[in-house]
Amino acid sequence: MARARAAAKAKGLRPGLKPMRRRRYGVPESAKSRTRDGRDPLLLGDQMDRLLGDRGWRVDVAVGSVMGRWPAIVGPEVAQHCTPVTFQDGVLTVRADSTAWATQIRLLTSSILGRLDGEVGKGTVAELKVVGPSAPSWSKGPRRSQGPGPRDTYG
Repeated sequence: MARARAAAKAKGLRPGLKPMRRRRYGVPESAKSRTRDGRDPLLLGDQMDRLLGDRGWRVDVAVGSVMGRWPAIVGPEVAQHCTPVTFQDGVLTVRADSTAWATQIRLLTSSILGRLDGEVGKGTVAELKVVGPSAPSWSKGPRRSQGPGPRDTYG
């Protein structure tokens, strides 16, 4: 134990005190400073955060990640029957494959918005707009009629 104490004392260590910093001789003062001067390379994640912040893309990237992780957010069964379509001005538009599922998603709107607040941040998605399946187009086909429409039987 006495040898260990003597070795520590020779190194400048004493019980209860922090170790003394070693002085580097022959190194310029700018290299001794611990601050970054802008020339050191940054980590890739730090660079990406800086780029997203400078360009104002944070919200768009967050919503894009929601589009990619939709089944994990709403669950696999709901994700089979509805898909996110667009995001504009805080409104996420979701298309359901049937009117029954559109009604079900409208009932689940508050819980889905709560999950989205947890995923992308509070207030990013302000409203969830649910649209049903699109109606068939009557303007296509070989026997297309030029007139009021295919369901005009009152005249």
